[in-house]
Amino acid sequence: MADELKFFELNTGAKIPSVGLGTYAVTRHTITTAVKVGYRHLDCAPIYGTEKEIGSALKELFDDGVVKREDLWITSKLWCTHHLPEDVPEALNTTLQDLQLEYVDLYLMHWPASLKKGTVGVTPESLTQPDISSTWRAMEALYDSGKARAIGVSNFSSKKLGDLLEVARIAPAVNQVESHPVWQQPKLHEYCKSKGIHLSGYSPLGSQAGEIARKRLMENPVLKMVAQQLGKSPAQVALRWGLQMGHSVLPKTINEARLKENLDIFDWSIPQDLFAKFSEIEQEKIVRGNEFVHQTCGAYRTIEEFWDGEI
Repeated sequence: MADELKFFELNTGAKIPSVGLGTYAVTRHTITTAVKVGYRHLDCAPIYGTEKEIGSALKELFDDGVVKREDLWITSKLWCTHHLPEDVPEALNTTLQDLQLEYVDLYLMHWPASLKKGTVGVTPESLTQPDISSTWRAMEALYDSGKARAIGVSNFSSKKLGDLLEVARIAPAVNQVESHPVWQQPKLHEYCKSKGIHLSGYSPLGSQAGEIARKRLMENPVLKMVAQQLGKSPAQVALRWGLQMGHSVLPKTINEARLKENLDIFDWSIPQDLFAKFSEIEQEKIVRGNEFVHQTCGAYRTIEEFWDGEI
């Protein structure tokens, strides 16, 4: 069972490595170290402000013969300021330039929300009306060009995925969403599975929203009990839970020992009786996207509308 979970096959036929490194606030050194200890999947985005650093690290790794380009899976994302169809290719070209690459393995629409071009941060005044279908058509053209070998979305509800599938020529390969034992989203899991869309989990250790959120997950009694019984860390159990649920996981750390620990999730599994205990965990979403909701600006008036009730 363990080896089967090192990759997941997408609807394009490509195999995405099941553990990726989140790259928000990482340094060139972190990237180099991560690849040297075995990471083959990097989850990038221009809004993280690290793509140039990552590009320098990748060039060094390629030049030194540590890995070849085809050994790595690189994901990046379209930020909300570049949703207009004419801005989409420009955004990917900037990302490719920064990463010093000719293509990305996966390109995602970061949020189902759009902002005025040139705005920094998210303010009510910067929110615009997204046109998901026209943005998606521009992303399909990037897939056709070969610059994005797969395309997908991030932070999409089942309903928004369904709406997109009705107009898409190319179905999204991936929906990247918050996913961990405290936010399991069984309905979205089932929907994605039924449509052949791979679910990829960001913040699998609850860490994106800060130390309090991370503690809430890491100190969950079920997680601690399972970790103790298996002789593993709570982080390893949370990540292994994700793999056994059938989705890739994107932990982020700059600590070398934890980089290694987060990869050590393949030669063991959570037995079915303990796995069943995860359904008892009280659910709470951490990354809510409140900044995209406003009473008069943008497309979404309430947080429930933004997530189509899946919150």
